[in-house]
Amino acid sequence: MSDAHPHALRSILLLLGALFLFVLLDATAKALAARYPVPMLVWARYAVHFLLMVTFLAPSMRMRLVATTRPGRQVVRALCLLAVTFLNIAALRLMPLAETTAIVFAAPLMVTLMAGPLLGERIGGLRWMAVLVGFVGVLLIARPGGGLISEGVALALGAAACYATYQILTRQLTPTENPVAMLFYTALVGTVGMTAMLPWIWGGPMPDARDALLIASLGVYGGAGHFLLIRAFRDAPASLLSPILYVQLAWAALVGWLAFGHFPDGWALAGILTIGAAGAMIAMESRRTVRPPAIAPFGERNG
Repeated sequence: MSDAHPHALRSILLLLGALFLFVLLDATAKALAARYPVPMLVWARYAVHFLLMVTFLAPSMRMRLVATTRPGRQVVRALCLLAVTFLNIAALRLMPLAETTAIVFAAPLMVTLMAGPLLGERIGGLRWMAVLVGFVGVLLIARPGGGLISEGVALALGAAACYATYQILTRQLTPTENPVAMLFYTALVGTVGMTAMLPWIWGGPMPDARDALLIASLGVYGGAGHFLLIRAFRDAPASLLSPILYVQLAWAALVGWLAFGHFPDGWALAGILTIGAAGAMIAMESRRTVRPPAIAPFGERNG
């Protein structure tokens, strides 16, 4: 790696580890959602993540963990992520892993459309082309007669829209806020919100020891993935790492095949590759901009 980024290789490896944890999170949530209510899984994902941050970071960071100059926007951003997590797991309950992941990966395309009016960014011709290409990919996946449940497609698109809003808020907060504190607020707000609803969302069979561990692992995958992602982007520029995020699409297809016996058909696979190519185009084009887009981890969208 170049002298300008001496830790680039380590950052790439950390990012690849984070993406694999995010795929494991999605796959585990999909398997559990067949037996347990989605809101209960969302609560567990945030509660375990919150406990991990309090246990390992609170003793050293103390009040820095909650220090913020924009608490209202932090809460709104965290609520957006909570909605993403809920909608994503609900979509995974109805649809294959790879197709769901690919549709949610349309979020950067939506960010491009929102960045003009909300952030005052100029959208060049290449980005407009990437957006058009990306949405063609979504249509290839969600095409009529493709076998996907329309409700699942709507949930995945809703998750993508909420995640795009979350990314816009992330861009607005990043210049002034500590990234670890931002991560803590997502865990805190998600935990408090879902715990308040717990009497109404708890249901299904009582988990046995194996399922209890799997449910707890949702928070472990999310928390560990976030940690690796933060470390990766701390030591290398987003312009270098952003295209690598789309490796998650390939791993989602592989894990979906190994764990659930499903592999995308030709049209869906073409759509997944198209979305990945469009997202990579936007990420590569951001190298030429003064303010490259802040990358919020897709693990955070899963939680």
